[in-house]
Amino acid sequence: MASKLPLTSDYVFKRIFGQEENKEALKDFLESVLKTTIKNITINNPEIPKNFYDSKYGVLDLKVTLDNKMIVNVEMQLQNQYNIEQRTTYYMASTYQQQLGEGDPYTNCKKVIVIDILNFNYYKRNSYHSVARMIFEETEENAKIDMGYEKEDKYATKYVEIHVIELPKFKKRNPDIHTKLEQWLWLFIGGEEKVKKASKVNKEIEKINKKLASMSLSREERNNYEFRKKAILDEISAIDYATKKGLQRGLEQGLEQGLEQGIKKGIEKGIEQGRKEEKIKLVKEMLKNKISIEQIARITKLTQEEINKIKE
Repeated sequence: MASKLPLTSDYVFKRIFGQEENKEALKDFLESVLKTTIKNITINNPEIPKNFYDSKYGVLDLKVTLDNKMIVNVEMQLQNQYNIEQRTTYYMASTYQQQLGEGDPYTNCKKVIVIDILNFNYYKRNSYHSVARMIFEETEENAKIDMGYEKEDKYATKYVEIHVIELPKFKKRNPDIHTKLEQWLWLFIGGEEKVKKASKVNKEIEKINKKLASMSLSREERNNYEFRKKAILDEISAIDYATKKGLQRGLEQGLEQGLEQGIKKGIEKGIEQGRKEEKIKLVKEMLKNKISIEQIARITKLTQEEINKIKE
């Protein structure tokens, strides 16, 4: 019997939750993440892009409007491309901006929530479900003034919110199925016994589990899943190859033309063919070769703080 297609695939995730017939299940899942009750849900982009097999262009995010009050952008990421912060910021900003037409007032904007479901660990946080909002920092002593407020505002804005779910951390914690979120996440990571238990207490999970089993029997769906997976892995391999070739070429040229100039050319070649991952790997290689942080910052255009973060 063919193995069940994983919900950790962005193609499978959108293929399942993007269907109108599965709206109640999607609503149940979003309620478990946001810890709120949702009355109405509208899927804004249910279609699978024709170029979904090309991971550079066919982004398979799911955009949903809840109770006509907020817009939620959900993205499943299988592999770490070291650009979560930039991608999340982009999705949040673009989703917010796209709400307004010419002449529309800002008060028309709905709250925007981005949910990143990661099949890898990214943040240095001791939790599998992290929530971030735009809050004020503590006031410095020399900036304080007594305005008579017994309770200060905590949020700069309540119109943006980020949820990050890191599945390996959830698996490491190995919880039971006491909460809705725990029930859903076991379906994501494929714990057979836990999924059976979750299906008994949550009919929407039972429904989606059956949908996954049915979808997994389709040769077309399995081929689409494999095409998408291969495209993502090929892109990551291309970035890795470009990184190594760029660094090697730069170091070779550096022997003749000067270390800094050679490495700079290598970096430029690598960056042209890859994304954030290659820059991180190049920085690590330069640190290994005892190149100073100041020189790395000058070449890569990264700040010294970013380089120290990579070094850690």
